[in-house]
Amino acid sequence: MNPYIATLVNAITLIIIATWGYLAAENGSTTALIPVFFGVVLLLLSSGVKKENKVVSHIVVILTILIILSLYMPFKGALERGDNIALIRVLLMIAAGVLAMMTYIKNFIANRKAK
Repeated sequence: MNPYIATLVNAITLIIIATWGYLAAENGSTTALIPVFFGVVLLLLSSGVKKENKVVSHIVVILTILIILSLYMPFKGALERGDNIALIRVLLMIAAGVLAMMTYIKNFIANRKAK
């Protein structure tokens, strides 16, 4: 998988799953839409990743790290509530972010070796 595809997968996963979580919630908290916002931002930046723009790629990496870290609290909350569906949703978003990070790191290492 290349960084562009990893970014698209991560962005689309965030958008779809966070929207599902927002619509499935009884109270519909707007904070559930934060991953949707980040997913849209990643989607907009994906063309820069495809063009191998280093600045855009680094911004995407930083955002991905922030997204993974910020999903800790929803993970903890779902775990404490015993809400298995919410737990699965959060784990899927985390997994997409981790997969993207692994792809970015692998690509950065390959680019370094190519120099």
